[in-house]
Amino acid sequence: MTAILDALARALRDLFSLRVLWVVVWPMLLALLLWLALGVMFWGTFSGWIEQGLDAIGIQAWLTELEPAWIANGLQALLHLMLFVPLVMLTALVITALFGMPALIRVVAERDYPELERENGGGLIGSLWNAVVAIVVFVALWLVTLPLWLIGVGVIVPFVAAAYLNQRLFRYDAIAEHASADEMAVLFRQERSSWWGLGLLTGLVQFVPLLNLLGPVFAALAFIHFGLARLARQRRA
Repeated sequence: MTAILDALARALRDLFSLRVLWVVVWPMLLALLLWLALGVMFWGTFSGWIEQGLDAIGIQAWLTELEPAWIANGLQALLHLMLFVPLVMLTALVITALFGMPALIRVVAERDYPELERENGGGLIGSLWNAVVAIVVFVALWLVTLPLWLIGVGVIVPFVAAAYLNQRLFRYDAIAEHASADEMAVLFRQERSSWWGLGLLTGLVQFVPLLNLLGPVFAALAFIHFGLARLARQRRA
C-alpha cells in the first residue's frame, strides 16, 4: 500500500509541471471535439439506440406518457449526457494511454529514474492490442451487469469498471519502454493486486466533477511511477 500511495503522491507532484499540463489538455479537448462532432452528425441514430434500450427495459413507454412533456424531454436529455460524459472520458483515457504516455514517461524517467535501463519489452502493436482488449472488456462489463442496476447492486459497477480499465490500459504502457518482455510478465503477475488497487484509486478521480478533467493524466503518471519503481526494485533484487 505504501508503494501505491507513494506513486499517487509523486503523480500529484508532477501533474502541474509545465511539461505535463499540455498532456492534460489536448487528449480531453480532442475527445470532447470528437464526440461533439459525432453527436451532431449522428444525433438521430444515437437517440434511436437509446430509445430501443429504454424500450427493452420497459421505461420508454413510461416516458412517452409522462406529463408534462418537458419532464420526459429533460430526462431523455439527461440520459444523453450520462452517456456522453463517460464516452468522452473513455476516449481521453485511450488517447492518453496511446499517445500521451511517451511524453509523460520522459518526464518521470528523467527526473526519478535516470539510471533505469530501457529494454523495450513492449511496442506499438502490443499497446494497441492492450487498448482494444481493455475497451472490449470494459464495455462488456457494463452491458453484462446492466440487470444489476435493477436490484441496486449496479452502484458498484462504475467503480469496478474504472478500476479494470485503468489498470489494464496503463500498466502495459507504463513499463513497456523500460522493462523486457519477461520483466513485464513477472510484474503483471506479482503485482496484480497493486495494479488493481491503483486502478481503483485513480478511477475514483473520474467521478469527481472538474477533477475528472485531470483524471487520465493523473492515472497515467501514477502508473508510470508505480511501474518504474517496481521495476527498479525487481532489478535490484
